[in-house]
Amino acid sequence: MAIPADSESELSFPDYDNPPVPFWEKYEAKIAPIVVFVATVVLTVLSFPPINAPEFAYVLAAPAAFWAYRRPGFRLYAGVVLGAQAVAWTILLWWLHHVTWLGLFLLGPFIGVWVGAWFLVVWWVLPRMLRRPSLVRVLAMFGLAGLWVVNEGLRTWVLSGFPWLPLAASQWERASILQIAAFTGAGGVSFVLIALNLGFAALMHRLFFERGLQGLQRRSQEFLAAMFLLIACLSVHVQEAFNRGAYAVPMGRFGFVQPDVPQTVKWDPAAGPGIMETLTSATETVAKRRPDLILWPEAVTPWAVRGDESMKGFVEELARNANVPILLGSIAIEPGAGEDGEDAWFNGSFLVEPEIGLYEGYYAKRHLVPFGEYVPLRPVLGWLEKVVPIGGDFGSGDSAGLIPVVINREVLFLGPLICYEDVFPNLARESVEAGADVLVVQTNNGWFGQGGAAYQHAAHSVLRAVETRRPVLRVGNAGWSGWIDEFGSVRAVVQKVIKRNTDGRAIAVASTDPTEEGTIYFKGSAVADVTRDARWIGRQSFYVQHGSWFTWTCLALFGMGMVLLRISPQPESEPPLRSEEDEV
Repeated sequence: MAIPADSESELSFPDYDNPPVPFWEKYEAKIAPIVVFVATVVLTVLSFPPINAPEFAYVLAAPAAFWAYRRPGFRLYAGVVLGAQAVAWTILLWWLHHVTWLGLFLLGPFIGVWVGAWFLVVWWVLPRMLRRPSLVRVLAMFGLAGLWVVNEGLRTWVLSGFPWLPLAASQWERASILQIAAFTGAGGVSFVLIALNLGFAALMHRLFFERGLQGLQRRSQEFLAAMFLLIACLSVHVQEAFNRGAYAVPMGRFGFVQPDVPQTVKWDPAAGPGIMETLTSATETVAKRRPDLILWPEAVTPWAVRGDESMKGFVEELARNANVPILLGSIAIEPGAGEDGEDAWFNGSFLVEPEIGLYEGYYAKRHLVPFGEYVPLRPVLGWLEKVVPIGGDFGSGDSAGLIPVVINREVLFLGPLICYEDVFPNLARESVEAGADVLVVQTNNGWFGQGGAAYQHAAHSVLRAVETRRPVLRVGNAGWSGWIDEFGSVRAVVQKVIKRNTDGRAIAVASTDPTEEGTIYFKGSAVADVTRDARWIGRQSFYVQHGSWFTWTCLALFGMGMVLLRISPQPESEPPLRSEEDEV
């Protein structure tokens, strides 16, 4: 049957020489920025506490890294990744609004932009890795992972230091990947996680956009190298954890007191007697269970225990009545020890023994909170007031200030860390170098409400435990309190749980079982039996012995990776970077 001539123009046939453009490639310029922005914010927030989804840390940087392979314009890429990080970090630090809204909206975006700056280097490096020799690509990837570690390390020093939530902190409940920190510090864990992120991005680009590859050619050497690093981390865990229980020896029984003093009344003289009554009740309750040492949180007494004789007499009498030594956080006022002969104020940790009273030596906090305990650049910013409404600027300690205490006829040297000092790895390391057998973190997270701050803060104590191979005891004004062993396993958490008594009624009780569901935010006390690993008694980890060697190695690795990328043979054809007009 013949087809009418005028019908031929209406027929259409597939154009096999010019197949339709896939949807993603057709609309990539419009969709990619939105997808990367949303994915980066969501994955970053989900990776860190208080949300228990640490596996997202393996891919939180992968969307932006994958997009960098596609060569978007610089201004567009920078705007998306910096904006996403600023939003993510503002969400992570949302608890800061309990103290200052201005600080939240300054610090959150600042840290976000600081972290996001790493992605700008990724934008330059990843496209130039394409079609380079495998060794060059892998070393360039390791160089980028090293740069991430250096970037985190710099946060320890900039603006007096705020190394809050390094990527390693996302794994605080996954001890299996943390053990490498005993050799490298927490930076080694961050290095492995970022290498995996870059490995995933390289693998996805190879599978979806590097056409013409068949069979084994579709393997990504970057991804395989990153997986090797992960396996190496896990092998360290297997070696350290094997038959670990056989080496556990008792260290002592410790009592934890959480007075839950509201910040609105903490420094109100009229509320002082009520605070003392709370401390008395909680201490007497926990003393009935015969602990070897009772722990109080940071700056918990309403008046200075060193400088106010009535306050000193109160804690000494309480220790005698309980017949248990107390390690407490309080204030020391040293007459004439300040500038121009003024009194010097110190935020400290003090030991009160039942027999001898207040121990003469004490630990003075080394790293003070800017605008909390002192006003930086006071000649310029003297019109600002610090958050703590007592005294002038606090003085800072200059030593680890170990506190000896006799437990089970053995002298244990306590290494106190006050407030957010456990965020700084160098301080914990200095304490262990000085001879600390156990680290004790006394803090007051009551400033920040009942959100994620306490859990985020506790994550850093896990890292310090692994790095130094020392147990960490924590006591907070309202939580997080408990203890962490040398391998980063949370062994006890003080929390209020609801249980049924014999007649079926629901009652609230204090528990230290980390497997039970409860709340850490409550007023009360509890006792935990603490052990330590005999293999690490009196022994220092590689990290304690050698400090920040890994950070310097990462800096050198980044430099070597970039040099190799520059001197290696250029690929025959390298697609040009997109212009800003191409993104419209």
